[in-house]
Amino acid sequence: MKELFSAARACLEAASPDDKPALTLAMAEAFARGELPILQDAPPPAPIGMPGRPARPRLVHPRDLPRRGFGTDEGRAAFLHAVAHIEFNAIDLAWDAVYRFRGMPQAYYADWVQVAHDEARHFQMLRARLRDFGHDYGDFDAHNGLWEMAQKTAHDGLARMALVPRVLEARGLDVTPGMIDKLRALGDADTAAILEVILREEVGHVAAGSRWYRWHCERAGVEPRARFRELLRQYASGVLHGPFNTQARLQAGFDPEELESLQENA
Repeated sequence: MKELFSAARACLEAASPDDKPALTLAMAEAFARGELPILQDAPPPAPIGMPGRPARPRLVHPRDLPRRGFGTDEGRAAFLHAVAHIEFNAIDLAWDAVYRFRGMPQAYYADWVQVAHDEARHFQMLRARLRDFGHDYGDFDAHNGLWEMAQKTAHDGLARMALVPRVLEARGLDVTPGMIDKLRALGDADTAAILEVILREEVGHVAAGSRWYRWHCERAGVEPRARFRELLRQYASGVLHGPFNTQARLQAGFDPEELESLQENA
């Protein structure tokens, strides 16, 4: 790869659970070394479609996914698989934010390349832990909700920043602490430690979404809190559920007024 947009597309198109994270780490490290310039005259991005995916897991509607507790090894493996699937999707979401939205500041691309790098590491950690339970990525069904939101917001960087990092990914800030507590209570310190790394770094990812959402709002001359409420009604009705992790969301760029509004409407 000789420039960033081609590298991003190559990572999006990589299909296997070995190739996508490995290529992501390599391209992100090349970008950090200054080896992938951002072309100012790059051709427009291709229309959004499905990124490269392995043949498994089978993608089903969320309601068709069985609910499993943490109390058995099989239940813990299914949980690890679900989180690994989120991280696999998150690699694509970060690269698509790089690839699709042109003419952004250098710092924007630096943020989302770093996010892609982090998500690839998260996936690899979770996959390795899943293998400890005798399973691998693809052994359980999964859903496609994260990428569906990327498709809905492919036309609008403002909407993308509002709804993917600040709604879908921010949900992890709310639910992960409880999962960590349950895992530690069950004596699974190894899985809990992985989730603690992910939670800490996801705060920074949501903060990047907040930062670039407000950048878009300022450029467009719109009031960010009101526009966020409009986007929630338009794209994410019924998606938000409390209780919210107030401390983590404040660290991730939500302000107290926004959080109060979310709590009233969740």
